[in-house]
Amino acid sequence: MQTLYEKFGGQAAISKVVDIFYDKVLADPTVNHFFKHTDMEKQRKHQSLFISWVLGGPNQYSGKSMAKAHEGMNLDDKHFTSIANHLADSLRHFNVSEEDIQDVLTKLATMKSEILYK
Repeated sequence: MQTLYEKFGGQAAISKVVDIFYDKVLADPTVNHFFKHTDMEKQRKHQSLFISWVLGGPNQYSGKSMAKAHEGMNLDDKHFTSIANHLADSLRHFNVSEEDIQDVLTKLATMKSEILYK
């Protein structure tokens, strides 16, 4: 069975999705302030590796745990929903099927409690 990583076209395709994703995130006042002091080139690369791993690609992600990476940010459901919606819209930009988008969002939802770490 083909992984979502393979289905989406591998690392290069996921990097393009991540670029669109961050364009959307940085334009959204609901969440863009979280990235005010972030090296976005590094963040885009890091996120691309993370999403690739989540979608069944090779595990090249060597960053912090979700809980540690989001610690002290005081994230809530509206922030999580905004990010999830931007990811879904970014996938739609590349004509990913709604079924596959729902699979991605389901995987993301399994990390929600760690991401909303208080």
